[in-house]
Amino acid sequence: MSRSTLQPARISRVLPDSIAAEIGFEPGDAIISINGQQPRDLIDYQFLCSDEFLELEVLDAAGRSHQIEIEKDTDEGLGLEFETALFDGLIQCNNRCPFCFIDQQPPGKRESLYYKDDDYRLSFLYGSYLTLTNLSEAEWRRIAQLRLSPLYVSVHATEPDLRRRLLKNERAGLIGEQLHWFRQQQLQIHAQVVVCPDLNDGAQLQRTLMDLAEFHRGDPATVASVAVVPVGLTRFRPTEDELRPVQPADAAATIALVEALQTQFQTELGSRFAWLADEWYLIAGQPLPSASWYEQYPQLENGVGSIRAFISEFERQAATLPSQIEPARRLTWVVGNVVEQAFQPLQARLNAVQGLQVDLVGLASRYWGQTLTVTGLLTGQDLIEALSDRDLGDGLLLPSVMLRHGDRCFLDDLTVAEVEKALHTPIFVAEGITGLLTECLRSPLAATVQDH
Repeated sequence: MSRSTLQPARISRVLPDSIAAEIGFEPGDAIISINGQQPRDLIDYQFLCSDEFLELEVLDAAGRSHQIEIEKDTDEGLGLEFETALFDGLIQCNNRCPFCFIDQQPPGKRESLYYKDDDYRLSFLYGSYLTLTNLSEAEWRRIAQLRLSPLYVSVHATEPDLRRRLLKNERAGLIGEQLHWFRQQQLQIHAQVVVCPDLNDGAQLQRTLMDLAEFHRGDPATVASVAVVPVGLTRFRPTEDELRPVQPADAAATIALVEALQTQFQTELGSRFAWLADEWYLIAGQPLPSASWYEQYPQLENGVGSIRAFISEFERQAATLPSQIEPARRLTWVVGNVVEQAFQPLQARLNAVQGLQVDLVGLASRYWGQTLTVTGLLTGQDLIEALSDRDLGDGLLLPSVMLRHGDRCFLDDLTVAEVEKALHTPIFVAEGITGLLTECLRSPLAATVQDH
């Protein structure tokens, strides 16, 4: 990475009562170097700051340079957060996967929506998935030297020609050699397989999972777990691709195949190892497995067991619900239609509170052109089109997963305020289960004041 792309690490937040706060750091300041080295990303920053003695070159918000010396305990943090984890820019994807969600978005949105993240650093820091097709020898060495483990790898298929076909990249066929490299380095990965009907399902999926299971043997396991995820398609994808949506019969067949392998893996490996994303059960119309089935939820952030975990936590927190509330309140709780049936018992528990009425509405996304939709893909346009003629009671209750992280915009760039205006009703955004219950129990006046 050339130094010309490397920018100072600009500070977004200074944690209270931290070393940085005591020194006088402020948002807008930027770190140029630490002990003479310019950090290229948050990994470098954390590594360089682990020393006891630090010499920092800092650029303040006015553009003035400062030299700061710090003595602290080894591994004690400074208490700084940054505008980005990458100070030298994003390593973007060089594949052309037909199922890439970035390529399935409409044109004309903000530029950041079209960035194709295939950066091993974000994989290590935040658990995003990468394909390993764009790494230079220097990056491979850095992964080994800094022990960046675990990483999260989109495998999709272990058969080299099929993986090349899926990723449309000749380097994709090297996945077997790369898995052996992780084993030699004693580094670990979590894998995912996005299943495309008629391409990498059936016998090919079985081969992929059996191949990956061989890398679970040993200590440490090279492949710690595998998530099996259904392909998600939108109406904006290129029409010449060879993909088709997952149908209930596809989901039922995949569940049968993977559950049979899970039984085998449990016997041979001591773990079910390969995990089905919740959508498979919802699409097939089958009940979700019990909480114990998911062991330690190794692929929770990839949608494996997230609904079961949500339901279990809801049941725990709902034990403290009051028997009644005053004044009475009626809300419309919107979710993706794939989870509507699974959430009906939760709706019934909320409605057992006297004075509280929660109407559960499951929507598909016309915006994306889907008949089955997860909650996080519903857009502001979907809400307006589906709910404009509906009595929404005292307001709309929306899970925060519908909004872009850190702001109040939907995936179609409509804001919460714009949707409120279009629907002539207040919107209450619920952060997790605690937020859901809080919004349900708050008085209408208090909720309106807080959200506006």
